[in-house]
Amino acid sequence: MSGNEQRTVTVIGAGTIGLGWIALFLGHGLRVRVNSRRAEAPKIVEEALELFAPFLPEGSADPATFAERLEFEPDLARAVADADVVVENAPENLELKQELFERIGAAVRPGALLLSSTSTLNPDAMGARMADSGRLVVGHPFNPPHVVPLVEVVAGERTSPDAVREAVEFFESVGRVPVVLRKPILAFAANRLQSALLRESVHLVREGVVSLEELDQVVTHSIGLRWATVGPFLAFHLGGGTGGLRKWLTTLGAGLEQGWELLGRPPMDDATIQSLIEQAEAAYGGASYEELVRTRDTKQTAVLKALAEAERTV
Repeated sequence: MSGNEQRTVTVIGAGTIGLGWIALFLGHGLRVRVNSRRAEAPKIVEEALELFAPFLPEGSADPATFAERLEFEPDLARAVADADVVVENAPENLELKQELFERIGAAVRPGALLLSSTSTLNPDAMGARMADSGRLVVGHPFNPPHVVPLVEVVAGERTSPDAVREAVEFFESVGRVPVVLRKPILAFAANRLQSALLRESVHLVREGVVSLEELDQVVTHSIGLRWATVGPFLAFHLGGGTGGLRKWLTTLGAGLEQGWELLGRPPMDDATIQSLIEQAEAAYGGASYEELVRTRDTKQTAVLKALAEAERTV
């Protein structure tokens, strides 16, 4: 656990992402301080840890030890005062985050690493009201963060290169795979890819080509399985046979732009939204949120274990 027992991480917010981080950090031996204004935060965290603990990475700390390294501090200044790392998970509201980081910056110790789980905002914008935002870095996870390894690391113009390096080292120390974006872009990389696939998924369901449940089956039994082992570019590099991507782009892929023109641009009107909701509830409404999470995380951790084993044998 890389000496993490001596480090304190303050997690701001006990929503979906914050809860996943809390579980992961405790699993890696960190001392975790939770800052939340919700009176029921201890109960929410306790229930989440019970749900998430079975799916933490192999070698994680015994969940029986979590309580001795977990504390709650509703006062923001006291919560961050002596923290080594602060991980913010507030709603995607720029003004709210600016106010938070202004207060964090005034209270945190010099040298602390400040991370935001934002999926859309730039560090410079979030730190605009700070005296010095050089230690503020985006560390955007892919849900659920206690299972999915990716973290997109995004710097601003005012971000210190040392802070970026430390962010990468921190995420690696808790078993994540950080990817540093070379320049900031709205919604970053992973969510842009997800959004592109979702747009065409909505189009296909809206046009009656497949149902919502069938669309999910199409993905999990084809490109989802493929992408668990190779990315889009390597997939098509292999699709070109011995000629690689060079051959594929000049033969099968020669009509890419024409194919892109055929992709749908579905309107997200009331009828479309209602249809998607009804189909989702018909397909998945028979199970509780907790049951669906357990099923998802059981399958995802099984895939990760299998991939790790495969890496050891290739």
